Amino acid sequence: MDTVLKLRELRAHAGMTQEEVARRSRLGVKTISSFESGARIESMKLSQLEALLAAYTITLAQFFSRSMEHDLAPWESESSPDAFLRRMDALPTHARDTLLEKIATMLDVAEAVLPHPSRIPSAAPQHASLQ
Repeated sequence: MDTVLKLRELRAHAGMTQEEVARRSRLGVKTISSFESGARIESMKLSQLEALLAAYTITLAQFFSRSMEHDLAPWESESSPDAFLRRMDALPTHARDTLLEKIATMLDVAEAVLPHPSRIPSAAPQHASLQ
């Protein structure tokens, strides 16, 4: 899991808003937003990451551990609809809207190409009696 996604998931897992994280970490809301969107992730300073993690009471070692990835993204080992919805909810609004448009287009194509169950001829009924 990449750092951007992990930061978003960590905040979602904590049930906090960006404003709450900003207050606890003493970083600006725009700064947190830019890290979570990936716009400024390359320029993140170690001190900023430590401040963010302190807001979640997480250490650097925990943040970079494999167990943290599993705790934040259990769907990577499961494929339930709930896991999919959690992943969608973690996306920024513009990314989620774009993805939903693409999924809707894919569903339209699938419905046009695949036979609808009501249009599939049923098998001839089998008779129970033997002659």
